[in-house]
Amino acid sequence: MLLSKGFEIEMYTGTPQGNIVGLSDRIVADLDRFVREPDSRNVEYTTAPLCCYERLLCELVNPRIQLRSYLKQLGNYTLIPGSTLSLGRSDRFYRSDPGNPYHSYIEQTYGTNVVTASIHINIGIGDPELLMRACRLIRVEAPLYLALSASSPFLDGRATGYHSTRWHLFPQTPDYVPLFESHAHFIHWTEAQLLAGTMQNVRHLWSSVRPNGVRRPYSLNRLELRICDLMTDPIALLATTALLEARLWQLMTNPELDPLEGSILPAATRSEDLVALTTANEAAVSQRSLEAELRHWRDGRRILAQDWLAEIYQDAWKTAKPRGFSCFLSPLKKILREGNTAQQWLKLHHQGVSVQSAIAKAINAMEQQELELETQLCESLVA
Repeated sequence: MLLSKGFEIEMYTGTPQGNIVGLSDRIVADLDRFVREPDSRNVEYTTAPLCCYERLLCELVNPRIQLRSYLKQLGNYTLIPGSTLSLGRSDRFYRSDPGNPYHSYIEQTYGTNVVTASIHINIGIGDPELLMRACRLIRVEAPLYLALSASSPFLDGRATGYHSTRWHLFPQTPDYVPLFESHAHFIHWTEAQLLAGTMQNVRHLWSSVRPNGVRRPYSLNRLELRICDLMTDPIALLATTALLEARLWQLMTNPELDPLEGSILPAATRSEDLVALTTANEAAVSQRSLEAELRHWRDGRRILAQDWLAEIYQDAWKTAKPRGFSCFLSPLKKILREGNTAQQWLKLHHQGVSVQSAIAKAINAMEQQELELETQLCESLVA
């Protein structure tokens, strides 16, 4: 039996030329499964928690096909790849729900830095103490998942100098989030943040990884990886998810993968040092993604993100193979070989392709891939 997995997918809507247009109020009113974000220019859908990767692929693709068909009924509208407002209008917030006080707080406090599109990957873990260990491991390795998914090198029609402009700008809140040593630690810390006002509610924990559940912080049932930029390629997203699942299976059998146990950093300051190291790694990856030089959480040695991922991949494949999901892991090799979305877009841009042309090209490629996947899925169902 594999772990259950589910996704929260935020996407922009707009024109085939890449101009983002706010349509979430109409989408949410007319289509099930879609929910609004504070800004109307993006919309979110979620998938049910499933263990089977083949079924997850259907759950990822089918709502997009439904949404794309609906957008064409509204006019010449489509889905826009990328995790930032690539072609502009980051100077203005377009409220999707003007009467929502939490949305008012978000707009007034953070502005359009939160108007991004991303993927949140949820993995089911019922044991709260195992969940805390899992959050510790994935927290210190979260920069690697950002490196795989980076897709926001543009903002307001220009290259920003970052591969993930989204993560560079996104307000991680509260300012300091520790490695939670236990479920009790997480409960006490959350209650203290709510009392101090550094969190407005239990959802207002915007870090790379967080424990999640039906009644946070008390009743928890999943790990939520929040750092990833939008991955419009479902195959690449499932590969990234397979890496995450493999690491969690490894953690269950190897206590030394718990950073509080397996790191050789000084025990007295280990937690604080690991948070500082990870924060620096996230910043480096937001700028250079797979090319970033990082420090390894185990021993502090310097290593390129792509080399670290190549090391992890070998062990992850050995873990995934007997459990039957190594085939979903293997597309990671293509990302490591050919680069992530941001690197591919920047390569085009450096060759003289305009930002708008690069985005328009990606829009066409995304739609074409969906059509191909839809045909394959339909054929597999018939077979």
